[in-house]
Amino acid sequence: MVLQKIFRAVIMGPPGSGKGTVSARITKGFGLKHLSSGDILRSNINSKTELGLLVKSCLDQGRLVPDNMMSRLILSELRCMDQNSWLLDGFPRTVAQAEALDDAFTIDTVINLNVPFLTIQQRLTSRWTHLPSGRVYNTDFNPPKVPGRDDVTGEPLVQRDDDTPETVSRRLKSYETQTEPVLEYYRSNGVLETFTGTETNKIWPHVEAFLHKKLATAQKSVV
Repeated sequence: MVLQKIFRAVIMGPPGSGKGTVSARITKGFGLKHLSSGDILRSNINSKTELGLLVKSCLDQGRLVPDNMMSRLILSELRCMDQNSWLLDGFPRTVAQAEALDDAFTIDTVINLNVPFLTIQQRLTSRWTHLPSGRVYNTDFNPPKVPGRDDVTGEPLVQRDDDTPETVSRRLKSYETQTEPVLEYYRSNGVLETFTGTETNKIWPHVEAFLHKKLATAQKSVV
């Protein structure tokens, strides 16, 4: 689908909910540019920008990055793409961040992946990563060709510390506490669309159909 109107979306969901897979399919199928807050953070830290250095200082001290700092960082990146349609992942994480985003841009839709925590726990504790590339495997449904080895390089895979059962439980609880107010904020604004399921391949057709309908409506408004 070729977009005539600039379309801006946010994708939300707990760690392990399939956001990466769904985001990749959206960007490929609908031509939106995928923006990950984590990638933007890492880029600024590696480039040693002014904001990047401030963020690194917070992270090194084990502190959360303040809302105003995080918003400045992400919004600065988004303003460089003023004429592009995009899908934002990992931001906003607080209501203050959501309000800052709304002040700068009109958000057309917020896609929320609602996957049961038990399903996510099973997924994440079966997840193994090739750290240099970030390639992720799952021993249940996406195993490496050779157990314990990366398909491309043959190097060893590791289980990240935050994929252990205890850490996963804490991360999911933290996500729930932190983001529920953000979901409620978007729900009250009438832009939240929630997709519930246990398998990404079964959730995806519903996301795809929704976006086709949403984008068709958006295109009519500019014709």
